[in-house]
Amino acid sequence: MTTLVIGGTGTVGSTVARDLATAGRPVRVMTRSPDKIASLPEGVEGVVGDLDRPDTLGPAFVGVSALFLVTPLGAAETTAGLAAVEAARTAKVERIVYMTVHKLTAGAHIPHFGAKLPVVEAIERSGLPFTVIAPNNFFQNDLWLKDAILQFGVYPQPLGDVGLSRIDVRDIAAASVTALTEPGHDGKTYPLVGPEAWNGPETAEAWSRALGRTIRYGGNDLDAWSAQVSAMMPPWLVHDLRIMYQWQQEEGQIATPDDLAACTAILKRQPRSYEDFVAETVKAWT
Repeated sequence: MTTLVIGGTGTVGSTVARDLATAGRPVRVMTRSPDKIASLPEGVEGVVGDLDRPDTLGPAFVGVSALFLVTPLGAAETTAGLAAVEAARTAKVERIVYMTVHKLTAGAHIPHFGAKLPVVEAIERSGLPFTVIAPNNFFQNDLWLKDAILQFGVYPQPLGDVGLSRIDVRDIAAASVTALTEPGHDGKTYPLVGPEAWNGPETAEAWSRALGRTIRYGGNDLDAWSAQVSAMMPPWLVHDLRIMYQWQQEEGQIATPDDLAACTAILKRQPRSYEDFVAETVKAWT
């Protein structure tokens, strides 16, 4: 039976879809854009559907046994997630894997954290078997920072001085595929975290070591960060991320030993290290 991936053209969902196809599992990606279907990997079926239009979801769920759900970041994230859950319930899918965020309830005041809580509750009430994966900040977010790092010698993400237990997207996908295809994960929530916590200055130092030249940390000034990114992001997203970075600067987003043990258990190995990701990325960039 087919696994439907909603969010399958994004950073995590595309990796999940690719890994399922590589493993020989039937996989379907739902996208709002017909143009994106042509660029899906070999072995991945595409179907047009829009969470903002629940009437379009029925065909996407035909023959689907499992759902991997990433809700779209935005003001309507909760509504979109609830539409997906209702479509899954109507289709009687056999398993849902939903991606939230590490330390979701602690950061519930952050718009894109809090928006996921009603979706989790709806999944729990649906009566369908489910697993929640809760990843920390992605290593691969740094790929968007290539020009700042290489051209200007600055690591600009204002991570603060406390630290985040960041995670490789490939590990998120591996855990998700396990939850989708293997028994024993129903009703569980898995924090997906890296083996070490990294703060802003330490992150810049990791890039400095890998590049062999100084990369300075851009600092914790969120007024300056907001001004810099306002030309590239819509105001609602700047507002949302600023609240997140403020929380991360004040509280951190650090895994407990139990978090790391749970992540290691579903991966069946240690998660990838940030330093290895940086070294790999520098090699690809240079």
